[in-house]
Amino acid sequence: MLALKYLLTIVGAVLFGSAGALVAYDIFLSEQLRRLLSRGKTEEGGGEVGALARRPFRPVRWRLALQLFAAGVLAFLITESVVVIPDGTAGVRVSQIWGARPGTLYPGVHVVTPLVDSVAIYDTREQVYSTQVAEDPKHKGDVLTVQAREGLNIGLAVSVRYRLDPKRLDSIHTNLPQPVGEQVVAPVVSTIYRQLAPNYITREIFATKREELRTKAADAITTRLASDGIVVREVLLRDLKLPEEYAKGLEGLLLKEQENERLGTETEIKGKEVKIAELEAEAQKAREVKQAEAQAQVRVLQAKAEADAMQYTLPLKQKQIEQSKLEAEARKESTLQNAEAAAQAKIIDSKAEIERQKNLADAEANRIRVTADADANRIRVTAAADSERMKFEAAVLKSNPMLIQKIIAERLSDKLQIMMVPMDGKNFFANDVMRSAFSGVSSSSADDGSEDVTPTASASAQKRQPKRP
Repeated sequence: MLALKYLLTIVGAVLFGSAGALVAYDIFLSEQLRRLLSRGKTEEGGGEVGALARRPFRPVRWRLALQLFAAGVLAFLITESVVVIPDGTAGVRVSQIWGARPGTLYPGVHVVTPLVDSVAIYDTREQVYSTQVAEDPKHKGDVLTVQAREGLNIGLAVSVRYRLDPKRLDSIHTNLPQPVGEQVVAPVVSTIYRQLAPNYITREIFATKREELRTKAADAITTRLASDGIVVREVLLRDLKLPEEYAKGLEGLLLKEQENERLGTETEIKGKEVKIAELEAEAQKAREVKQAEAQAQVRVLQAKAEADAMQYTLPLKQKQIEQSKLEAEARKESTLQNAEAAAQAKIIDSKAEIERQKNLADAEANRIRVTADADANRIRVTAAADSERMKFEAAVLKSNPMLIQKIIAERLSDKLQIMMVPMDGKNFFANDVMRSAFSGVSSSSADDGSEDVTPTASASAQKRQPKRP
C-alpha cells in the first residue's frame, strides 16, 4: 500500500506537469504562428497572408489541460487520504474542524478525509530519560542535583524507562506539550526526587536507604505520569555523587567501620577457638579418666592375682608397699606441683590454655587418686594374704621347731653343706648312728689292741660339732 501511495503521488505530479506543459505548448505555438503571419503581412503588403492573419487560430487545449489537472488533483487526494502508520508508532487523527478525533490509529494502512484530517504520529516504543551527576561534555543530558536534610548537594544519575499509552494518544496530543520526554517526564522526575531527598540525610541516601528512596520515587513518578497517559516501566538510580569533603570524611568513617567489623570478627574467631580448646580439654579429660579407670581395674585384677601368688612374701611386700606409697605420694606431689606450675605459665598465654592445663591437672590427679586407691587396695589384699601366710607359718613352726634350722640352712648357700647338731644332742637322729658306728669301731680295735681310740674320737667329734655355725 505504501508503494501504491508513492505511485499515485508520482502520477499526480506527472499529470500536473503534463497539463501545464500542454497549455504552455499551445500558447507557444499560437504566438509563433501569429509572429510569422505578422512578418509576412509587412513584407507582401496584404493579399492572402492578410486574409490568413484575420482568420481565428486553433484555440488552446484548455479542456484537456483541465482534465489532466483534475486527474492529478484526484491522484493527490487519493494519496492524502491514505495514511500508513509504521511499526512501533501510533497516530491520532486531527481534524481541521473538530480537532483531535477520539481513537488511535495503530500500525497499518488507514483512510482519512483528505485536506480535512491530518495524522499526528507518536513513537509508542519504550524510551529512556536519563540524568547525570555532573556536567560532562562527552555525554549530553540533564544534570539532576538534590539537597539532603543537612543541605548538602548530591548529584543523582537517574534513568526512567517509559512509553506512551496508545489508548490515550488523543489526550496526550491535546493536553501535553511536545516533546513529551523533555517537557513532561524530565520535570516530573527532577521534582519528585527534589521533594523526597530532604527527608533523608546524606549517609542514608548513599548507603542504608538508597533503595527506599528509589522505590518511593519510582512509585510517585509512575503515579504522576500515569495520570497523563505515560506508562513508566522502571526507574533506576544508577549513581550518586557526594560533595568532595563529605566523600573523604565518609570514606574514612567507612574504613573505621570496616576495621571495627574486622576486629569483631577476629574476637568472635578467638572466642570460638577458646570454646574449641575447652571442648578438646573436656574430651581429653574424659579420655584420661576412662583410661585411668581401665588401668585401675587392670591393676586391681593384677593385685588379686599377685595376692594369690604372694602369700609367703609379706615382709618384703610390706616394704615394697611402703616404698610404693612413698613413690606414689612423691609422684602425686610432683605431678600436682608440675600441673600448678604449668597452669601458672599457661595463664600468660591464653585463657583456653589455662582451662586445658587445669583439666589435664584434674585428670592427672584423678588418675593418681585412682592409682593410689588401687595400690592401697592391692596392699590391703597383699597384707591380708601375708598375714594369713604368717599365721600358717607360725602354726607350722610352733608344731615343728626344727624347721627353722632347715629354712636357715636352705637360705645360706647352695654350695656349702652344713650340719647343725643341738648342744645337748637331744632329738638328733645322727647321735644313734654315730654312736653305733663308733661302738663298732671300738669293738674291732679292741680285738686289735686299740681300745682307747673310740672314746677320744667320739668326744672330739661331739666337741667340734657345736662350733660350726
